[in-house]
Amino acid sequence: MPDHRKAKHPTANSPEDAFRSVDPLGEALQALRLSGAFFCRSELSAPWGIKLPPMPDSLMFHIVTEGSAWITFANGERIPLEAGDFALLPQGRGHAVVDAPETHATNLFDYERPLLSPRYELLEIDGGGAPAGLICGIASVKDPAAERMVSLLPKMILMKAANPGNEWLRGSVQTMIDEARSPGPGGDAVITRFSDILVVQAIRHWFTTDPNAQTGWLGALQDPQVGRALTLIHRDPTHPWTVETLAGAVGVSRSGLAARFSDLVGQTPMTYLRNWRFEVARNRLRDTDQTLAEIAEQLGYESEASFSRAFKKATGQTPGSVRREKS
Repeated sequence: MPDHRKAKHPTANSPEDAFRSVDPLGEALQALRLSGAFFCRSELSAPWGIKLPPMPDSLMFHIVTEGSAWITFANGERIPLEAGDFALLPQGRGHAVVDAPETHATNLFDYERPLLSPRYELLEIDGGGAPAGLICGIASVKDPAAERMVSLLPKMILMKAANPGNEWLRGSVQTMIDEARSPGPGGDAVITRFSDILVVQAIRHWFTTDPNAQTGWLGALQDPQVGRALTLIHRDPTHPWTVETLAGAVGVSRSGLAARFSDLVGQTPMTYLRNWRFEVARNRLRDTDQTLAEIAEQLGYESEASFSRAFKKATGQTPGSVRREKS
């Protein structure tokens, strides 16, 4: 069993300060940074069609920089896009981007796409018709809280540049267009940072407009007490939290937090804490060079063997199999 007797954490000593400083939804969004981002600028004239296969571990997005486009899905769903619109596909759902719904789409990877930089390529399709332009991106997220958030988002989030209040969207898109067309020093970084902003804004837009964002884990994040308890766990999963210390840190009774937490999250606080520690362990195994012994010690286990047994029981995988997934 884990032994956390030596762990220390300032939050437990100053619960009132910790309570005031926690912004659950804000912290989850702050952790959402695109990792391994790769971009493609497309200069197109109709007819044109680009098919993207499913990429379930990736986040994909499209920005229409000129003209118009359609996103189509195998089930017949069709979404029209105009210049300045931003479409986010959080779970990498397979789809096509075309000039018109009836246009045949060719797999993206069958097109010639010269690299303009290590993370940025150009696609040109000249059909002789109406011009259009796209900036498309694919990336992943590495933070466990951000990964959980992305997994719970809808299959597609669309922000329309023409909608009232979206003036900022038009400005951000124009900055990306200017940088893509005439990249200066650090151009990849500029495009990546603006992509981060657009992704976060799209998710914020969904939070405020879709009732589904108020249920389950996402709804729990927005609860005044449970959300703060979740964030304290996410901030320091190795701390020896108990229901009592969590309740004290967020200013409610032990029984009140336990009942509210279970109702919103579907797990007791201690079950969630245990499972979250394994989420963190999975992340470190996959995305860092930390040894198994180091990870086991950080999570309070007395030996690699005891950690490996607990990890396998909780996740169905051995630590070694997760480490082999490392990109």
